[in-house]
Amino acid sequence: MSCYFVAEVSSNHNRNIDRCFSFIDFAAEIGCGAVKFQLFKIEELFASEILLKSPELMKRKQWELPASFLPEIASRCAERKIQFSCTPFYLRAVEELLPYIDFYKIASYELLWDNLLSVCAKTGKPVVLSTGMATMDEVKHAVDTLLNAGCKELTLLHCVSGYPTPVSDCNLSAIETLRKSFSHLQSKMNMHFGWSDHSVNPGVLYRAVHRWGAEMIEFHLDLEGKGDEYHVGHCWLPDKIKSVIDHITAGFNSDGTGEKVPVPSELKDRDWRADPDDGLRPLLKTRESWKK
Repeated sequence: MSCYFVAEVSSNHNRNIDRCFSFIDFAAEIGCGAVKFQLFKIEELFASEILLKSPELMKRKQWELPASFLPEIASRCAERKIQFSCTPFYLRAVEELLPYIDFYKIASYELLWDNLLSVCAKTGKPVVLSTGMATMDEVKHAVDTLLNAGCKELTLLHCVSGYPTPVSDCNLSAIETLRKSFSHLQSKMNMHFGWSDHSVNPGVLYRAVHRWGAEMIEFHLDLEGKGDEYHVGHCWLPDKIKSVIDHITAGFNSDGTGEKVPVPSELKDRDWRADPDDGLRPLLKTRESWKK
C-alpha cells in the first residue's frame, strides 16, 4: 500500500504562470502524484445578488486562474511527470479542462450540484469528490449520480470544510465509514478513499494514512506565505509538508515482507549473541576465531 499526495494550489498562484510552474516543480520534487488548480469565474460562482452586496467576494476576481494558462500548466506537468487536476466551478469549465487534465476534482461546496457531477462523469475521466459538510445521505446521492452518469473511477475524500480545521473536528474515522458504506460498489466502480486536509497538522496526516488507510491526501500548498489564501491558515508551507510526506513514505517503506527472518543490516551481529552454553557474548565459535 502507498498514499497518493495531491498538492492543491487553489488561488495561491496569484495569476502568474511562472508561479504556477514553481508549484508544479515543487510538488513533483517532494513526491506528489498530482498538482491541482481551480477554474472558476466569480460571476458564475456566486449569485449576483450576493456579489452586489459583498465587495469582499468581488475581490476574488483576482483569484481566477486564466484559462489561457491551461495548456502551459498541462505541458509543465507532463514535463515533470506529475498529473494535472483541476476543479471546475461552472459547467463549461468541464469541457475547457477536458483536453488537459488527468482527473476532475469536485469541491465540497458543489457536492449537491447533480449537473456538474454528471457532466464530469460523462467525460470518462476519473473523479475525486470532497465530502465536507455533507451528510451520508447527500454523499450517497452524489455517488449514485456519478455512477449513473458512467463514472468508472471515484475517490471519495473525507473533508471538513473549516479553514483551518481544528484537530478535534477532523473525525478521521469517517474515512472508514465511507469505505464500508460504498464497498458494495467496487464491482461497478473502482473506488478509493482519502482525506482532504485543512488542519495543517502533521499528526492528522500520519493518522489518516497509517491508522485509517487514506489512499489519497490532498493538501493546500503555498510557496512562501504570499499566496492569496495563505492568511486564512489552511495552507502548508514547503518544508513542513515535505517532511510529512518523507515520513509517511518512510513508514510504507518499512513494512517489509512480513517473513520473520534476519535482515541484511543485522546479519553481522548474529554471531555476537550470547552463547546458549554460558550466556556470554559472542558465540563460542566466534570466540575461537579470536584465539587465532
